[in-house]
Amino acid sequence: MSLFWRNFLLLVALLTVNALAWFQALRTLEQEPRALQSAQALASLVNLTRASLIYTDPIARVALVKTLVDEENVRIAVREPTDTHRPFAAGTLGARVAQALQERLGPGTLVAQEVNGFDGLWIGFAIEDEKYWLLADPARLAGVQGRTWLVWGATAVGLSLVGAVLITRLINQPLQRLARAAERVGEGDFEGARLSERLPTREIAHVNHAFNAMAERLARAEADRRLMLAGISHDLRTPLARLRLEVELGVPDADTRERMAGDIADVDAILGQFLDFARERPLQSEPLPLHEAVQRACAKYQAREGVVLDVRVPTELQARADPTALHRVLVNLMENAVRYGRGTDGVVRIDLLGEHDGAANVRLVVRDHGPGVDAKVLPRLTEPFFRAEQARSTPGSGLGLAIVQRTLQRMRGQLRLELPEGGGLAAIVTLPAATPAG
Repeated sequence: MSLFWRNFLLLVALLTVNALAWFQALRTLEQEPRALQSAQALASLVNLTRASLIYTDPIARVALVKTLVDEENVRIAVREPTDTHRPFAAGTLGARVAQALQERLGPGTLVAQEVNGFDGLWIGFAIEDEKYWLLADPARLAGVQGRTWLVWGATAVGLSLVGAVLITRLINQPLQRLARAAERVGEGDFEGARLSERLPTREIAHVNHAFNAMAERLARAEADRRLMLAGISHDLRTPLARLRLEVELGVPDADTRERMAGDIADVDAILGQFLDFARERPLQSEPLPLHEAVQRACAKYQAREGVVLDVRVPTELQARADPTALHRVLVNLMENAVRYGRGTDGVVRIDLLGEHDGAANVRLVVRDHGPGVDAKVLPRLTEPFFRAEQARSTPGSGLGLAIVQRTLQRMRGQLRLELPEGGGLAAIVTLPAATPAG
C-alpha cells in the first residue's frame, strides 16, 4: 500500500469515528431542548383546551371541538376507566416530553403513545371530576427526519473525503519531491536536485536543508573524483602510448612485438574498464532501434577470424536507453562472450536474439557456446572484481559484467545470467520498450 492510500484511509477512519461521535452528541444535545419546547407547546395546548371547555357552554362545546379538529388537528375524547394505554418507552423523546408535561400539568397527567389500540400522542387531563383524552398530532414529537440526517451525513462524509485527500496530498508532496530529488542525485544531476528551504513547515525545511547539504557534499566528492580520474587517465595512458610506440619501433622480432603490444592494449583496456566503472554521467533516455545498436556493437567482431555471430533482432524493435551507455553494455557483453565463450573447436559462436518481453519491455539475449561456469558462482559474476576459476588465466579486470549491471540499473533495465541447455552462458538484458508489443 502506498503512503498516500495509507494516510488517506487512516484519515477517513478518524473522520468517520468523529462524525459518528458528533452525530450521537448532536442527537443527545438536540433532544433535551426539543423535549422542553414540545412539552411547553403541548402544555399550552392542554391548558387552553381545558379553559375553553370550562368556560364554554355545552352547546358551544360542539363547535369548539370541531374547530380544534379542523384547525389544530386535536381531538377531545372522554377518558373511561376501562381505557388501556401504553406509555412511551424510556429514553425516547416521548418519555422526556411526558416527564416535562407531568411537571407542568401536575402528577395526574397521563401521556401515552397508544390508547385502546390506537396510536397517537395521547394526553390525559381532568376538569374537576371529569377526565378527558386529548389526541394531538404525533408529528409534534418528531425529531430530525432520516432524510435530513442522510443529507447532512452525506455532506459531512463528502467534505471529510475532500479534506482527507487534500491533507494526504499535502503530507505526500514533500516526500514525492524528496524522492524525485534523490533520483536526480542517483543519476548525477546534483544541481537539479536542490530542494526549497523556505517552507512554512519547520521539520520539512530542516529535512530539505539536510538533503541539500548532503547533495552539495556529494557534488564536491564527484567533482574531486572526476578530476582524479582525469589525472589518472592522462598520467597512465600517456606513458602507455609512448611505451607502445617504443615497442613498435625498437623490438625487431615481430612475434615479441605483437605480444608486447597486446599486453599494452590489455592494460589500456583494463584501465578503461576501471574508469568506466568509477565514472558516472547523467543518462539521456530516448527511443533507440535495438537492431542498429546491436549491429554497431558487433561491427568489429563481424570479420574477426574464429568468431561466428548469429544476430536475430527485429528491425522494428525499439528500446528506451542512453545511446552511449547501451553501446558500452553491448560491447562489454560481446567482449565477455568472445573472451570466455570459445568452444572446443576453437571457434566462438555467439547468438543474439531480440524480442518483446511483455508489453512494456524488450529483451536481448547474448549467448555463447563456451564451457560456461559453475552454477554456484553464477550469482557472483556481476560482483566487481570477481572472476571465475576458468577466467583467472585470461586477461581482464573482472568488471565487465559489473559495469553492465550497474549501467542497466541506471537505465531502469535488468541483467540476468543463465546457464542454458547445451552449455555456454546466456546474458539476458531487459530494457523498457519504446513501442508496445504488437
